[in-house]
Amino acid sequence: MQFFAPCPRGLECVLAEELIKIGAKSIKSANGGVHFKGSWQTCYQANLESRIASRILWQIAQKPYRDEQDIYNTAYAFAWHEWFLPELTIRVNLAAIKCPLRSLDFVTLKIKDAVCDKFRKTTGKRPSISTIQPDIRIHGFLDAQEFTLYLDTSGDALFKRGNRKTAGDAPLRENLAAGILRLTGWQPETPLLDPMCGSGTFLLEAAQIALNIPPGSQRHFAFEKFKQFDQTLWNKLKNKVLSGQLSVSLQSIYGSDLYGYALTDARTNLEAAGLLDAVHLKQANILEISAPEPQGVLVTNPPYGVRIGDTESLIELYPKLGDVLKNKFSGWHAYIFTTDPALPKTIRLKASKRTPLFNGALECRLLEYKLIAGSMRKTRNDTSTK
Repeated sequence: MQFFAPCPRGLECVLAEELIKIGAKSIKSANGGVHFKGSWQTCYQANLESRIASRILWQIAQKPYRDEQDIYNTAYAFAWHEWFLPELTIRVNLAAIKCPLRSLDFVTLKIKDAVCDKFRKTTGKRPSISTIQPDIRIHGFLDAQEFTLYLDTSGDALFKRGNRKTAGDAPLRENLAAGILRLTGWQPETPLLDPMCGSGTFLLEAAQIALNIPPGSQRHFAFEKFKQFDQTLWNKLKNKVLSGQLSVSLQSIYGSDLYGYALTDARTNLEAAGLLDAVHLKQANILEISAPEPQGVLVTNPPYGVRIGDTESLIELYPKLGDVLKNKFSGWHAYIFTTDPALPKTIRLKASKRTPLFNGALECRLLEYKLIAGSMRKTRNDTSTK
């Protein structure tokens, strides 16, 4: 079967690597996601184990179209009643790029009508619509010439792990945080520090990775409501993955924040996930901290006006932050995720790599700094420019 896994833009390459490890075939990256092929087992595993995908969508159609009637006909052609019961609620989502049709709302209505009409013809019943918490989500995508139809196997977005109780100010989505950790090359045996941890998203993801906790282990999925759902296979896969989970123990994962309420949020989320004893937490000003270990990875998402204040305050912060990294974190690799174009100009460090990423529609950069004792200048032996 053909699937598509959407993800935050910029993370397609690391999502592709993740899906290959899960066992997906015919991997093909696209803008904002990855196409792949696999069985129901692949689908179940991707939902349970992927830290980076936003959803796992089962592609059921891809056909050319000219008008709304073509789209209706394509959706009507399927035996929807063989996939799920009419008693379940549905929602139709539609996205488009360069679509020539006038109203996407009208096209959405045509897809919904097609599904309900087919149910009424085959079963005498039709599913109800729920825009808030539907049992089944149907996704359509239109480009200039083709209509693609998907059945959502995930339900709630996969970044909803089921364990974050409070979001704090401007939180990162969990799958974006997991993707950033993958881009840094961090491994559990390496110390990790987030000195502006906020509600603790990086810490939560890192602790789950270190302890082999599957990100989907605390939630349910839409595929469990499909008629094709294989409970025996699902139990087998889930038990196998859970058997590799490690007992909670203190890791070299460190988090701090200037604000007590942020630490409270992080502590609440870690405790809800059963991971409070895996992470070092303390209240501290980033300008006054020192490296907790001789080498490691520092990753953080600095505030951009929410927690510190106006632009002038941030412009004052960035050079001081650069000095702290240079003077107190030699031997470390620092990664700063930011939407602020002023940061790379004023931090007074030379980034060895700048990776474009998107937080929703917001364009961001992941800046890499290799912190060398005494100087940030490259030596003749440093050929690691990326």
